Amino acid sequence: MRVLLPVDGSEGALAAVRHALQLVHSGLSASFVLANVQEPASLYEVVVAHDAQVIERVSTAAAAHSLEAAQALLRAAGVEFESEVASGDPGHMLIDIAERFECGMIVMGAHGVGAPLRASRFGSVANAVLHAAGVPVTVVRTDR
Repeated sequence: MRVLLPVDGSEGALAAVRHALQLVHSGLSASFVLANVQEPASLYEVVVAHDAQVIERVSTAAAAHSLEAAQALLRAAGVEFESEVASGDPGHMLIDIAERFECGMIVMGAHGVGAPLRASRFGSVANAVLHAAGVPVTVVRTDR
């Protein structure tokens, strides 16, 4: 089974990766797709940067940084994984990635770097994925 692991560099995302590794250690035969979604540049960023290539380089560097810790955990565990970076609305893009890679499950953190200020059970991205996914979704909560 292929499992999608959305990561954004947050502790919540890393907790989800650790949970997925526990599933493997418990007997689940799986490979993983690490996915990071960068939101499109804001109008302000476009105006200030004046150069689409600068924005692309910054986005690519941010994605690589967000993936590093999760990649290190998976490498240390010796499990197979691929990494995918996309740009757009995170909820929609994660569903697209899960479908393209034919993932049979999604394991993700409840709140990431964009956690809302108001108290809620799940972050907006986790909520969007829960409602749109055609496969089982496990949301891993961390103590705050």
